[in-house]
Amino acid sequence: MRVICLLYHDVIEESDWNSSGFTGPGTAKYKLSRREFEAHVESIAKMRHEPPKLARELTTVIDDTVPFLLTFDDGGESAIRAVAGILKELGWSGHFFVTVDQIGKKGFLNPEQIRSLRREGHVIGSHSFSHPMRMSRCSEGELVNQWTSSVKILSEILNEQVDTASVPGGYYSNRVGETAARAGIRVLFNSEPTTAIHNVLGCRVLGRYNISRGMPPGVSGDLEGNGSIGTSRNLPRHSQGGLTSLLDTGCCENDEVICESRLAVLISILTGSSCRL
Repeated sequence: MRVICLLYHDVIEESDWNSSGFTGPGTAKYKLSRREFEAHVESIAKMRHEPPKLARELTTVIDDTVPFLLTFDDGGESAIRAVAGILKELGWSGHFFVTVDQIGKKGFLNPEQIRSLRREGHVIGSHSFSHPMRMSRCSEGELVNQWTSSVKILSEILNEQVDTASVPGGYYSNRVGETAARAGIRVLFNSEPTTAIHNVLGCRVLGRYNISRGMPPGVSGDLEGNGSIGTSRNLPRHSQGGLTSLLDTGCCENDEVICESRLAVLISILTGSSCRL
């Protein structure tokens, strides 16, 4: 089985890039304006008539359609101020991954907002406890603590077991997956640009395609497509094989530059534009 997962972060009103989520050098490029995000969602809706799946629903997919999922990292307050309302208009649900030591701080979700998202039908998951700069370089003990403490706190906030998570920065390694599984996480998202799913100690590991500010809405729409990306009629025949290869190639420990370069090539294939790496 294959699945297409899109990774978003914050959705910002009026270019106030520091109003939600993490701030500082390099963070704004991962945040979309409200207008941008609405255009991306509209593009997806034109291509896919069914709503996005939730991770727990993947086992119920019985046809050949490649399901798609929407994910949002960091736990910024724009999840409740902007994203939830946009998704609600379409009857869509998503996955919101919360950095636990930021809960209640300026620009981040507080406990009641987290519960509100869950009541609306969204999945709440861990984005680690403290968002290490490079998760794959943490010791085993540090990883266990990042996962177990964050899952425990979120489970207490929601009064239900949290068993979904995403890897901060996308820096994935086998040890990251193994410690997540030991912490009771059953679905783990990283940022490897792949549609493949693999299993680590009973935990399903899914890749994602990172959508950054300035990417044309057609990128999201074409990625979601109709579940037959490798043979899309919208692509030139000579591009189909290259696109399938890009979609199915992962990055071990996810060097961000490598992954962004692959996505840049992907955009050039989807749009027919030139791309310099």
